[in-house]
Amino acid sequence: MSTNTVIEIKDIQQFNKLLLRDTLIVTHFMAEWAQQCLQINDVFSELSQNKDYSSVIFAKVSAEDIPELSQQMNVTSVPTCILFSKSKQLSRIEGADVPQLTQQVKQLAFKLGSNVGITSNASDHNIDERLKTLINRSPVMVFMKGTPDAPRCGFSRTLISILNEVNANYDTFDILSDEEVRQSLKVLSNWPTYPQVYVKGQLIGGLDIIKELKESEELVSALKP
Repeated sequence: MSTNTVIEIKDIQQFNKLLLRDTLIVTHFMAEWAQQCLQINDVFSELSQNKDYSSVIFAKVSAEDIPELSQQMNVTSVPTCILFSKSKQLSRIEGADVPQLTQQVKQLAFKLGSNVGITSNASDHNIDERLKTLINRSPVMVFMKGTPDAPRCGFSRTLISILNEVNANYDTFDILSDEEVRQSLKVLSNWPTYPQVYVKGQLIGGLDIIKELKESEELVSALKP
């Protein structure tokens, strides 16, 4: 099955029927008002478009709209992601832990028969070296959609605005200009969405992490090279 969209669960019967499928099913119990859920929705959208996960089913559940299902799955907070196969719960991730979510999807998809991660060693080496060079091109490196003067998504625009507000010195790379970099960096960083911010070659995170650092007044020190 080719998964191009994220399924929206409407009732408990649809959910229970979906769980019978003999494939990896990744569910997101969410609420529209929760900012962290919007981040996980973005991750689901990215993963569902990845050809490596063409056999994986991604679904979201409005936890408050189907309370009996939330109770059945013992969901007490959002976001909560639960991974199933043939009605068996394989993994559970509470909170917006993007690296853990993407790692679990990759590992379980591979375990259940996907060809995730099977690529040429030579090709892997070449792109890894290129990514390392890009990541270390500047002490603070931002991988975004578009450029600082012309961001091409709201998340990138907001991130650049925050960095400029604290007078950060940074360089950027437009991931829309290079599909190989765009896809490979998500694998290397284990972070499937953009923008991504690196400091001295280490991933700090995306927009939500930058916002949290700003609110806690730790952003300036975190961006010091």
